[in-house]
Amino acid sequence: MTTHPSSGEIERYTDHYFNRTKQVIGRFGDSRVTYAIFMRRPVVFAPRLALEWLEELGRSRNNSVDLDLRYAEGKWVGAGEPMMYITGSFFHLVDLETIFLQKLGPACVAAYNAWTMCADMPKTAFLAMDARHCAGQEMAEMMAYAASVGSARAKRKVGAVGFIGNATHATAHFFGRDHGLGTMPHALIGYAGSTVRAAEMYHETFAGEPMTVLVDYFAREISDSLEVCRRFSELASAGNLSLRLDTTGGRYIEGLDPASSYAVLERFSPESIRGYRSEEELRYLVGTGVSAAAIFHLRAELDRAGFDKVKIVASSGFGPAKCRVMASCKAPIDVVGSGSFLPSSWTETYATADIVEYDGEKRVKIGREFLHRTRPNGSARLL
Repeated sequence: MTTHPSSGEIERYTDHYFNRTKQVIGRFGDSRVTYAIFMRRPVVFAPRLALEWLEELGRSRNNSVDLDLRYAEGKWVGAGEPMMYITGSFFHLVDLETIFLQKLGPACVAAYNAWTMCADMPKTAFLAMDARHCAGQEMAEMMAYAASVGSARAKRKVGAVGFIGNATHATAHFFGRDHGLGTMPHALIGYAGSTVRAAEMYHETFAGEPMTVLVDYFAREISDSLEVCRRFSELASAGNLSLRLDTTGGRYIEGLDPASSYAVLERFSPESIRGYRSEEELRYLVGTGVSAAAIFHLRAELDRAGFDKVKIVASSGFGPAKCRVMASCKAPIDVVGSGSFLPSSWTETYATADIVEYDGEKRVKIGREFLHRTRPNGSARLL
């Protein structure tokens, strides 16, 4: 749902000094300039939405630009490296910088996060559940696109399963789907009054479909999981039943406490707790909420009861750091539902544009000389 604002809207939403600069250029004459675009941290290049917007604006203004992409979509870009050069009319480009950078920077950081998560857990499928955490529809589109770019990189580099879908119909096309994915929220469990009854209602409404059931609503993760498996034994034996663990960080899952969490890890992944660990890493391993110990515990109870084909879906704070820890201890997670690939520090998302050439003459502010083009063009094309 990419939007293309009119010139009046651009004037309202761009930095005002760009509007004033445009007036000065209109008075004293245009110049052909080249912008270098870079970021101050490593990212995965995700420029498509920003470039589509720039291309549409060029058509509406009957003006084209030369684009020199230094990287293909999905490539790793180092901190401070120019990712592209844009050459064209100063008059027609100057007021576009603010909005263009808004569309570029956050997508590149989110793509980087999605890539690291998928690469760290290559055998686990991911669902992009970020929509509710986005600041409006435009950001939701940007983040879904970014997840697809990061996922595609992980698939190429390490053969990862990656992101298999997302939560909304509007952005499902980024993952090769027509519809969003998802079964039930906690609200449906509350409405039904029991986990099993919610599963029955869902199954009756969507007969014949695989089913994922939330099991943490009543703090009976193990008991409710087993009851659901017994009630839907055919789905369980066919591998069409999944259980989603989304326990809050305020408590341990049913059957665990600090001591027993350590015991679970000692049994299933002893090497994971024998080295130095930060407090955050320890929390992901043996703490409250959806810890590695919780996942191992649920898996063991399911297997012991004969439900070894039932899948585990884990959610709640699965960003790059948590995925790294889960990978290190080989937690038995089949699917991760995550919106935590969204940038955690918004200052990381700031893309920067500097003009490095005026009418073919190299000129940039002191300290940014590294932005000058020093090698042949990358992927050059006309927008």
